[in-house]
Amino acid sequence: MYDMSTWLGLLVWLPLAFVGVTMLHADDFTSNGVKIHYVVNGCGDPVILIHGLYATANGNWQGPRIMPELAKHYQVIALDLRAHGESGKPGGEDQYGVQMAEDVVRLMDHLRLPKAHLVGYSLGGMIAMKIMTQHPERVSSAVLGGMGWLKDNSPFQQFWETIKQFGPPNFPAACLGGISKLGVTEAEVKAVRVPVTIIVGDRDPCRWMYVEPLRRVRPDWPLHIINNANHVSCIGKAEFKAAIETALAQSQAKPAQ
Repeated sequence: MYDMSTWLGLLVWLPLAFVGVTMLHADDFTSNGVKIHYVVNGCGDPVILIHGLYATANGNWQGPRIMPELAKHYQVIALDLRAHGESGKPGGEDQYGVQMAEDVVRLMDHLRLPKAHLVGYSLGGMIAMKIMTQHPERVSSAVLGGMGWLKDNSPFQQFWETIKQFGPPNFPAACLGGISKLGVTEAEVKAVRVPVTIIVGDRDPCRWMYVEPLRRVRPDWPLHIINNANHVSCIGKAEFKAAIETALAQSQAKPAQ
């Protein structure tokens, strides 16, 4: 049987034991008729993590410990893109591409977030770029990981339409083809006024396919190259995580132009 002083001690020390510990909250919402699964962790300025093709919120961000680290300072939201993870998998040709960017904006509406920082990897970087051009007023800053610029009317844009029939079994072909709809023009890229940082592995083919063309148009956007990293291994590098944290911190000190 505990005496009164023991109970008072527990009341004091139990809350302190959980200082800095953030609870992971998982939920779903409906985005234009499609279920979108998402998780939220932490408190502070909102940061939305957008994973890559064939990945999930958990695999891309929770597994490499990126989300838990960011959640120490930010409210971090990570969604499963449509056709991925626990989100819905519609089959229609009109259900992907720009709709994947709109899912992020609708998630912000659902959570009542006027603006957020965006961190996208690979396909998630394409989506982040599309949001910056379509909804610039909703973006505080952006980090493009393993990605640069999918140029409108370029061979790389046409590539995604061509390979849509060659995806994994049970994966919607429309999702692959829809990636081509995420292309943006040079004028749209030049019009972006929020802080943007690019992070890419030194062995990532996306460096020359997408990042170098972007650098020629926006040499003012900082580029961090992660050594000994390819497209898959980059997100597991401590330097990748540190570069995201630095970019977010610097963006708060450098508001949109």
